[in-house]
Parts: sequence; structure tokens; C-alpha cells
Amino acid sequence: MTVTITVNGADHALDVDPATPLLYVLRDDLELNGAKYGCGLGQCGACTVHIDGKPAFSCLTPVGAVAGRRIRTVEGLGSAEAPGLLQKAFEMEQAAQCGYCIAGMLMRAQALLDRNPDPDEAQIRAHMQTNLCRCGTHMRILRAIRRAVAMRKGVRAGVQAAQEVRP
Repeated sequence: MTVTITVNGADHALDVDPATPLLYVLRDDLELNGAKYGCGLGQCGACTVHIDGKPAFSCLTPVGAVAGRRIRTVEGLGSAEAPGLLQKAFEMEQAAQCGYCIAGMLMRAQALLDRNPDPDEAQIRAHMQTNLCRCGTHMRILRAIRRAVAMRKGVRAGVQAAQEVRP
């Protein structure tokens, strides 16, 4: 059966069983390898992607359920050459150790920042608790999210200051 999905703004018509987990389609058919297979049970978050702007476990989501919906993967946040703000913050805080969980962590954190650009510590912790890091870099990940918030505020403050200076 042909299923058409939109991933990172591009449409893909795929001949797949609609019950196939989205994770497998992303990795095997579209060669988007950011999302990882961790547990297959939706308990670790390594496979987290956005579906219509909300974080979702791609290992549990059948591809047939996302036809006509917007899917965003970590590849849609930026690249090595042009990383997104959150990716830069993760790099600056050295939030990745083995790197296995990081794509899912980035996607979960980005969903929070898209919804709430200025979350407090409790909101960050509550939102991130569903994703696990076996290496124990949780504290660096939390710092990276806080840094991204601060960087975003700095960018906004700089733009506002520049606009105020204009004649």
C-alpha cells in the first residue's frame, strides 16, 4: 500500500505496510538515521520525533497513522554545517557522551521550546523526564536547554536593541 508522509517539509510516497513503525520507515526507507531504536516500547525516547509539532515515539507510531501530518526529525533542526540554536547549545554544554539519546533529547527539548520559549527549571525537568540517557549526561542536557533559552533571549534582545537604534 502507498502511504504518503511529509518529513521535514518534503513529501514521500512510500510502498509500505501502514502498520510499519514510523521509526523503521525513517531509518530504512528515507535514510534519516537521527532517531534511534532504543527500547521499542516508548520508554527511552531515543526515537522521539515531532508529529504536528508534538513529541512522539516513532517506534510506537504506525506510519499509516501519520499520513497527512507533519513529521519533523532531528535532521530538520539543522545540520553539522548550520546547526540550530538548540543544537549549538547542546554542543557548547557538551551534552552528548555516546550520542545515542541525543537526537531524541533534542526533539523533546525543541518541542518544549516551540511551545514555551521561556520555561522554568521545573517545566524543563517535567517535560524531559520521559527521555532517558544511559550515560548520565542529564545535567548537561538540562544546562544546554537553559543555555538555548538564554541564547534565544539574547538574540531577541539584540534584535530589539538594533530596532530601537534605527532612526
